[in-house]
Amino acid sequence: MARADFTILRQRLARLGPDALADRLMGLEKESLRVTSAGKLAMTPHPPGLGSALSHPWITTDYSEALLELVTPPLREPWEVLQFLVDLHQYVYEKIDDEMLWVTSMPCSVRSDKDIPIAWYGHSNVGMMKHVYRRGLGYRYGRLMQAISGIHYNYSVGSRFWEQLLGDKAGDSSLVSAEYFGLLRNFRRYGWLLLYLFGASPALCRGFVGDNETDLEEFESTLFGTYATSLRMSDLGYKNKVQSRLEIAVNDIDDYITALAAATDTPYPPYEEIGVVVDGEYRQLNANMLQIENEYYSLIRPKRVARSGEKPTHALRRGGVEYVEVRACDVSPFDPVGISQAQVRFIEVLLLFCLLHDSPPIDEDEQARINHNQLQVARRGRDPALRLQRYFGEVPVADYGLEIGEQMMHVAEFCDAGNGTDYRDAVSQQLDALRDPELTRSARVLREMRDKEQSFFEFALGNSRCFDDYFQSLVGLSEARRQQLDGLSEDSIMQQRQIEDSDAIPFDLFLERYFAQ
Repeated sequence: MARADFTILRQRLARLGPDALADRLMGLEKESLRVTSAGKLAMTPHPPGLGSALSHPWITTDYSEALLELVTPPLREPWEVLQFLVDLHQYVYEKIDDEMLWVTSMPCSVRSDKDIPIAWYGHSNVGMMKHVYRRGLGYRYGRLMQAISGIHYNYSVGSRFWEQLLGDKAGDSSLVSAEYFGLLRNFRRYGWLLLYLFGASPALCRGFVGDNETDLEEFESTLFGTYATSLRMSDLGYKNKVQSRLEIAVNDIDDYITALAAATDTPYPPYEEIGVVVDGEYRQLNANMLQIENEYYSLIRPKRVARSGEKPTHALRRGGVEYVEVRACDVSPFDPVGISQAQVRFIEVLLLFCLLHDSPPIDEDEQARINHNQLQVARRGRDPALRLQRYFGEVPVADYGLEIGEQMMHVAEFCDAGNGTDYRDAVSQQLDALRDPELTRSARVLREMRDKEQSFFEFALGNSRCFDDYFQSLVGLSEARRQQLDGLSEDSIMQQRQIEDSDAIPFDLFLERYFAQ
C-alpha cells in the first residue's frame, strides 16, 4: 500500500516546544432533547429557571423549544471543559422537574413534524429572526431532521503555538487563516475517523423515516445498519440533496467567503414555491439556497467570534479565522454528558495532526472521494469488506485509519509533553478500535440492543433514565457555581426585555439591514 509522506508533519512538530499549547482554548456545545419520563418529546416551553434562551451565554435552545443546547466557555484543559459541562447538566436537571434529557442523537416518539415545537426567543427583531430561520428549516428539510442532536467541539491553538510555528509572521492573520484552512482540508480528508470511532447512531426509530423506503434492516420499531456507525451523518440525517449541490471549497478563505455568501444570495425555485411572507406571516427569511450562512452543514467550520448582528462571513473577512468548530460528533449514550475526556483529547490530537500535516488544495476529484468515504463510513464503516478511496486506489478502512493513527501518536506525545500519557492513551485506545470494530460505540449500541432484546427506543429510554438517576444522585453544585448560574439566568431574562424594549425599527427593515452587510 502506498503511504503518505509525513515529513512535513515531523518537521513542524520539531519547531514546537513543550509550552506551545499553553494558551490553547477548547469548548463544547451539546444538544439534548427534553423528554418526559416516558420518553415522549417535552411539549413544555423552555424552563423559566434556565433563563432566556435568547441571551443566556451557556444555556439556550437549538432548533426546537425542546432541544436544549449547553455551551461551555472556552477553557484550557479537557477536564475543565468536561467538569463545566457536568455542572451545566446538574443545573438543568434541577430545573426541568420530572423531565429528563434524551441521550442519543436520533430522536424517537415524535408522531409527526408538526408535533415538534420550534424554539421561541421572544418578540425582538433578533429573536424573531432566529425563530423565522427555524421555521424556514422546517419547511425546507422537515422539523424531525432538525431535532437530531449532536456535539460541537471548538478549538483554537493559541498565540504561543503560532509564535513557535510561524516565528515573526505569527501576527499575520491571513497566514494564520491559511494554516487553519489547511486544517479544514485535512479534516475533510480524515474526519471520517470520528464517524467510525465515535459514531453512536447505527439505529433509529422506524417513525423517523416515515413512509420512505430504506435499505436498513428492521427489528420491531427499529431500523438499523448492521455495519453502520453514524446514520446521523448519513443521507438519512444531515446530508441532503439540496445542500449537496453547493460547492463550498476550503482551499482559500476569500473563495470560501465568496461561495458561502453567494449561496445566501442565490434564489432556489423550490424555496420560492414555499413563499417568504404568506398571509402576513414569515415562513422563511428568504427563498435563497441558504437563508443565512449557518444553514450550510459541514463536518467542520472556520469561525471568528462575531459582533452583535454581524454575519459570520463578515467576521471572517474582518479578522480571519479565530478557531474551528467540529460538528461530526454523535451524542454518546454511554457518557453522562455525551462525550468523554478521552474523546476530547483524541479530537484535539486529530485537529493538530490535520493542522501540521501537509495539506494541498482539494480538487473536484478528491472532493468526490471525500464525499464517498464519509457516506460509506457513516452507512457501513464497520463492514470488513469496506475499502475507502485514495488518490492511488482503494484501501481497507483499518489500514487507512492505522496509518493516520500511527502519525497521530507523534502528536499525542507532543501533547503529553512529559506530563503523563493521557493523550497517548486516548489515541492508543482508538487504534485498538480500528483493529477490532467491536470496540467502537456503534457496535456497542447494537450489541446492547441485541443482548437485552431492546428496540432502539427502549435502549435510549433506559440509558436516559440511567443518566437521570446519575445526575439526581450527584453531590450538589458548589454554591459559587449555583449563584453564578442563577445570576446569569436572571440577568438573561432582563437582557431579553431590554433588547425587546430597544427595538426601534420594524422587522422587515431589520432583515434588510442585516442582509445588506
